[in-house]
Amino acid sequence: MEDIVIRLIEPKDNVALAKIIRTALKEFNANKPGTVYFDETTDHLFELFAANKEAVYFVAVCNGNILGGAGIYPTEGLPDGVCELVKMYLHKTARGKGLGRLLIDTCLQKAKQMGYRQVYLETMPELNKAVTVYEKFGFRYLNAPMGASGHTGCNIWMLKEV
Repeated sequence: MEDIVIRLIEPKDNVALAKIIRTALKEFNANKPGTVYFDETTDHLFELFAANKEAVYFVAVCNGNILGGAGIYPTEGLPDGVCELVKMYLHKTARGKGLGRLLIDTCLQKAKQMGYRQVYLETMPELNKAVTVYEKFGFRYLNAPMGASGHTGCNIWMLKEV
């Protein structure tokens, strides 16, 4: 993809990112209770990440248009040294072009730089294309969730060393 810029989230990004997240979940029939679809923080991502110095959210932009984003967050209940890869979603026109891999790689590098030793994630079978990408990055499956994300609609849990 041409002219892609990966930058930190800004207040003006909230509306576009919430729309991308909810549209993607609807598209894959994953807009169910216990997911970020119904999470109030989805509408206030800038504030969520700005309020925690151990968290960061990256936005992918092309020619002024937001294509998606991903972040790392020290989710409540996770062990020391573990963060969660969160709210990793792309607009449908941006999928299949390597942008997801670029965002994940950016998050993993930042997690390591920030001193995290492992990155955890939660997802669901409906998002099987993303699961395949996570597998290629070396995320391994867990038998149960870690931490207390509140996203009870997710039933795939994965972890990776960084």
